[in-house]
Amino acid sequence: MQADRNKLKEQVALLPLSPGVYQFVDRTGTIIYVGKAKSLRKRVSSYFVESKEHSPKVRVLVKQIVEIRHIVVDSETDALLLENSLIKTLQPRYNILLKDDKTYPWIVVRREPFPRVQSTRQVVRDGSQYYGPYGSIMMQRSVLEFVRDVIPLRTCKLNLSPAAIARGRYSVCLQYHLGNCKGPCVGAQSEAEYAEQIGLVTSILKGDLGPVRRHLEAEMERAAAELRFEQAQRCKLRLDALDHYAGRSVIVSARITDVDVFSLLVDDDVAFCNFLRIRHGSIVGVSTVRLSTGVDATEADLLTQGIQHAVEQIAGDGLAREVIVPFLPSTTLLFDGVTFTVPKRGEKLDLLEFSQKSARIYRAEQLKNLEIRNPERHTERLMEAMRKELHLERQPRHIECFDNSNLQGTYPVASCVVFRDGKPSRKEYRHFNVKTVVGPDDFASMREIVGRRYGRLLEEGAELPDLIIVDGGKGQLSSAYGVLCELGIEKRVPIVGLAKRIEEIFFPNDPLPYYLSRTGEPLKVVCHLRDEAHRFGITFHRQKRSGGFIRTELEQIEGVGRKTIETLLRHFRTVAKVRAAHIEELSALVGPAKARKIKAFFEKEQPLA
Repeated sequence: MQADRNKLKEQVALLPLSPGVYQFVDRTGTIIYVGKAKSLRKRVSSYFVESKEHSPKVRVLVKQIVEIRHIVVDSETDALLLENSLIKTLQPRYNILLKDDKTYPWIVVRREPFPRVQSTRQVVRDGSQYYGPYGSIMMQRSVLEFVRDVIPLRTCKLNLSPAAIARGRYSVCLQYHLGNCKGPCVGAQSEAEYAEQIGLVTSILKGDLGPVRRHLEAEMERAAAELRFEQAQRCKLRLDALDHYAGRSVIVSARITDVDVFSLLVDDDVAFCNFLRIRHGSIVGVSTVRLSTGVDATEADLLTQGIQHAVEQIAGDGLAREVIVPFLPSTTLLFDGVTFTVPKRGEKLDLLEFSQKSARIYRAEQLKNLEIRNPERHTERLMEAMRKELHLERQPRHIECFDNSNLQGTYPVASCVVFRDGKPSRKEYRHFNVKTVVGPDDFASMREIVGRRYGRLLEEGAELPDLIIVDGGKGQLSSAYGVLCELGIEKRVPIVGLAKRIEEIFFPNDPLPYYLSRTGEPLKVVCHLRDEAHRFGITFHRQKRSGGFIRTELEQIEGVGRKTIETLLRHFRTVAKVRAAHIEELSALVGPAKARKIKAFFEKEQPLA
């Protein structure tokens, strides 16, 4: 029992702080509870804290949990929608079951002459276009009101077929006189013009605001040119409202009903295949499996293996007729009656990206778990990955990174940060004042600092790093590499340059950049090194610059030397407090003569009334 509790605590510690949905699983593998959270780790951890506020039902639930699963989403609204879908599909024992199908509010564009745009809670396959769902009725109403305010549309229930309009039985209503409708019922608006307006509506509901933005801008300019300033202002307010409009969610879709989605993330010796199941337009299941890459296995082979595993272990009723993938598997003969789709845009691509995000989160959690349980193995794996990625002969257990900082050539400084086994060793960080360079010359500054650093290490017989990283690209790399050649250690210590685009690495005597994998751990370590070097250097530069500005002002006082300035700053801390001090306080600190000079200097600075 205690072992189960410890395992659960480890699972909770690995949960992200992101919004999402969590699932509690009992010993039989059954999901007994589904919940949503603004922060998964904070919410789930609350179940395992002794509290008098926990109801008896919650206490019984917690005792049955042996595993925690979770799905990360982008927002609380998506978490609400996904929780709703999973509760309806899984029917967990400890949830309040949702038995009706009228949970989600949608916006529908009816399939009819002069289509109406309405609110609905039922999705009917009648050819109409459905947009949503929305996390709350308030959100849906605000979007619908926004659409109707921006674009004049009819709201009546009249049959506006061409024959009915031709009979002339209809007359305009109050909405026509208010400017909210252009009167298609009496032939005042053509069907083609109305269709253009519906096109703008569907663009808004899809999240593409470009067409309606251009339409409103043209209307505003035309109204301003005709001196209709109230109408121009109304268009301006509508344009401002566009910036606050939230796009749709990919958690539920009216157009994509039953599909399966697979994505693949390949690491060094392992791969992660994520499986996303969509039924009736809703996500009803997410799982990720870890695969061994084996020997000479291609990404297509790994994807095939991941799909086979899902068919055998997860998808008991087989795959959907359509399967969305990032690329085609190595063979499709194993999956009869299945169409594989590689999307380039639209909602299917959104689902694929959601699946890929889930795979990345799962991999990060696995690595974090490995780091907690077996830190030595994690370090060995990370160092070996860096050795392969950067083409080194040995693992970079000891890395040093340099960065320069100056203000138009003034107060030039440099920083050197040291990482051991991929982690900062802050006690070994070093600041440098650039002494021999005049003006803003980063190349010369890098030569000086690298020469001083490794010249001293050689003199002292100290340990040299396994890798040197220079922040600044090809120019700084050439300068630093030249110094290593002069010291005779260019073959003992590898060096690379880091360009402004963080994934670009330059090697000595190679004009072309090498691109690090954006999904690999080495890039994270290199980013951390670069950020630490920049932070450490810019902090020192600001301190020196601030101190320089303060001393410059005090040094303008005739008869006040460096020791007096240090005495004043130790006592008052800032020049403002020195300026505001009474002469008696200054006299007690530096003597009456200097006190009078200081007060006279600052009084002379005061502007005339």
